[in-house]
Amino acid sequence: MNKDYPNFLRERITQLRLEKNISEYHLSYSIGKCKTYIQAITSGKSLPAMEPFFDICEYFELTPAEFFQDTQKDSAQLRRIIHKARKLSDKDLELLEQILDKF
Repeated sequence: MNKDYPNFLRERITQLRLEKNISEYHLSYSIGKCKTYIQAITSGKSLPAMEPFFDICEYFELTPAEFFQDTQKDSAQLRRIIHKARKLSDKDLELLEQILDKF
């Protein structure tokens, strides 16, 4: 599969940002960058270096792998639940699975 990763990255940042209802400026400041940093990425003028990319992932509570997964069908709420479930112990995951089975 031949993906257009720069375009995917721009669109994914925009999608995540809109789901959280935050501006490009807010995201830029939240990751410690100047106010036009995210706008430069989403407009195609630049791409983030690895460290700022990791900061973006952390802000959205995603791993880099999750960032590049095509999860457009998953809601932000479902992604948050999955993120929280990954932090649970095996025992707690088993209990959660039992609860879900009842639904």
